[in-house]
Amino acid sequence: MRNLTRDEAGARAALLDVASYDVQLDLTGADDTSSTAGHFRSGVTVRFTATPGSASFAELDGELLEATLNGSRVGPLTGNRLELPGLQTDNVLEVSARCAYSRTGEGLHRFVDPEDGAVYLYAQSFLDDAQRIFACFDQPDLKAVFRLTVEAPDTWTVIGNERGAGDRNRWSFAPTQRISTYLFTVAAGPWHSVHRAHDGIELGLHCRRSLAAQLDPDELFEITGQSFDLQQELFGRHYPFGDTYDQLFVPEFNAGAMENPGAVTFSEDFVFRSRVTDDRRRRRAMVIAHEMSHMWFGDLVTMRWWDDLWLNESFAELMGYLTVDRATRHDGTWVDFSASRKAWGYRADQLPSTHPVQGDVDDNRSALLNFDGISYAKGASVLRQLVATVGEDAFFSGVRAYLDRHAFANTTFADLLAELEAASGRSLDEWSRAWLQTAGVSTLRTVVTGDGVQIRQDGGRRPHRIGVGLYDLSGDALVLRSRLDVEVDDAVTPLDLAPDDLPDLLLPNDGDLTFAKVRFDDRSLATVRRDLRRLADPLARALCWSALWDACRDAELSADDLVAAVLAGVDGESDPAVVETLLSQARTAATLYSPRGIELRDSLAEASWRAAHAAPAGSDLQLVRVRAFALVADGIVQPAALEGLLRGTQVPPGLAVDTDLRWVLVEALAALGRVDDAVIDAELTRDPTAAGRLHALAARASRPDPAAKADAWQAAVADTSLSHHESAALAGGIWRFGQEALLGDYVDRYVTDMPGLWAARTPQVAGSLTVRLFPSTLVEPRVLERTAALLDEVHPAGLRRYVAEQRDDLARALRARACAPPR
Repeated sequence: MRNLTRDEAGARAALLDVASYDVQLDLTGADDTSSTAGHFRSGVTVRFTATPGSASFAELDGELLEATLNGSRVGPLTGNRLELPGLQTDNVLEVSARCAYSRTGEGLHRFVDPEDGAVYLYAQSFLDDAQRIFACFDQPDLKAVFRLTVEAPDTWTVIGNERGAGDRNRWSFAPTQRISTYLFTVAAGPWHSVHRAHDGIELGLHCRRSLAAQLDPDELFEITGQSFDLQQELFGRHYPFGDTYDQLFVPEFNAGAMENPGAVTFSEDFVFRSRVTDDRRRRRAMVIAHEMSHMWFGDLVTMRWWDDLWLNESFAELMGYLTVDRATRHDGTWVDFSASRKAWGYRADQLPSTHPVQGDVDDNRSALLNFDGISYAKGASVLRQLVATVGEDAFFSGVRAYLDRHAFANTTFADLLAELEAASGRSLDEWSRAWLQTAGVSTLRTVVTGDGVQIRQDGGRRPHRIGVGLYDLSGDALVLRSRLDVEVDDAVTPLDLAPDDLPDLLLPNDGDLTFAKVRFDDRSLATVRRDLRRLADPLARALCWSALWDACRDAELSADDLVAAVLAGVDGESDPAVVETLLSQARTAATLYSPRGIELRDSLAEASWRAAHAAPAGSDLQLVRVRAFALVADGIVQPAALEGLLRGTQVPPGLAVDTDLRWVLVEALAALGRVDDAVIDAELTRDPTAAGRLHALAARASRPDPAAKADAWQAAVADTSLSHHESAALAGGIWRFGQEALLGDYVDRYVTDMPGLWAARTPQVAGSLTVRLFPSTLVEPRVLERTAALLDEVHPAGLRRYVAEQRDDLARALRARACAPPR
């Protein structure tokens, strides 16, 4: 498929204005599971104006059956492009096509439920995949009205962007507002649906019939209504897309969710089959609020080109956390953001592929690569700092003016910046340059010298308005003495604090209002490592934990010391998200950053097993600890405990060993060679669901058996009949700690196979598998040496980027091991 460039999109937008798409889809026969049902019929009538006498093109990724432009035949396709010569002022393009169903979550995805044989379809048009469904001008700034009709099996429900009505097997939908092609969606199948009304909007929830018992509509409707109430108030206008708002939980989805106006699609992982922690519910609420905010910011007003993709996602990320914090029952939202989400941003901003938050995107495929921690976590952090800088009232006043001025149109960041400057009465050019147009993360260090106390800024100078907390040990607590309000702009910023009046802990960025790594002076570091659990403020603790993790990744703090600090302080954390993050980081440090990995993992396992028994019966913390134990259990005694959990003979009081937890245990035991295919088959018989099938694939690939590894590798790389999720499950099970001797030959296979993988798969699938198949557990210089061949310019940019990122993580691990203290 030919990749649309920014210049081509700009030239086309200068020629054309699209009025409407009338889309007709024939999905009859899609429910026939006795055949492959691999294709559907697509028809579209496009009405648009153009510069008379000009020429342009439309896109179609399918088989062209017939096309006419103003009554004259056009075609054939050149790749995915349909040339349109001799345009008039007013034009009508009619295209009929035969298009393929997808197994990759791109275009119109088809899924057969293994439990009951029911078939489900849903459309994912982002980023440029609307052309997989119908012929169109597939770029974000050619908005149009969509009218949709669908023929489908008469027992199915069909859902679109607007309100629809079915008459036997034919469904017709009301015209949409003007939206971009990437926001078009349709879903069809025997959905289980629940409806309620809120503030004049009909809310719908939809999932597969086999998941109906697990759908929790009361909580989902409550979160949706609370989010609508707050966001409509902050944005100053009612929900802008009709009177229906459907949320669909769909199978084999490639992301968390997609903000299609009126019909948001979510990963069905958010329909919880088993017991989950309240943190998982909080994160689901955040995603619901995130996608809802796109209805205004991204859908009502849309970026002109993918250069401003960051703004869509950064703003929605900010609104997701803000909404959950203010409008819902969930506590600890910003602590979770600081402890886990920002770590994603810090990592992305230190990779070889780092880029400015606001950067140039030359083509569609480059835009896909920018869905990373910079566009989400760093961007949200930067916007949060902007809110603190200009004030919340001015910020949302500017946002409301921006939405009013540009409703149903396309913009650039400059349009938003102009409204924010007008609302706040201050120039934001310098702020924008420093924070949005330069890459890399700053480091703020507290330094004590004979002349005084300073904050030194490394890694690029940016303006930071931060709090600096002064905490003193008082009895059994670290107590806040005072918090300094400090503006850091230069390389060195002196603090109004005498060296002989130092607190036990000097905490830069107290309150977490900037995006920067933190390093402690010696006195503060000693306090953090020894007494962090004595600090009452959970956000302040999260900042300290983040600083320790960053120092470990940068080889300034040994993995042994990080693990020791986590073991000493994690019991002081009550938020399961923070506990899970800390144990995950400690596991990574033990596994990759220390030559004493077996001993450190053993310490983590023993501590988690003890904590699981000491935790309140049936609590979230107990579940987190048992899962953490399963992920590091090695040796002789610990696998026996895993087996006891699975059999039900060694279960901590109150713990429910339910379906999902059983699979965690089976996969852990498979990696240790303690279960064979027969046990995995029996577990799959017990859970013959789509999720069970993925767990079984991962478990088989995890076994320390040469044949199991060879089969998994071959299927993940070469079997294009597998769905994206199935290939990813196999790839994710291959590299397991302790299997290095078995996997050594796969370094060369990785180098040999990845170019062919990229030639055969879509960039999204190929990128996912490139990351999962990388020899991540082989912390050896030869992996760097061999994979350097994949950085050659003849390979696709996505392949080179993902390999470079994985190599950077490996290089960090090698540096950390080189700096490890002697045994």
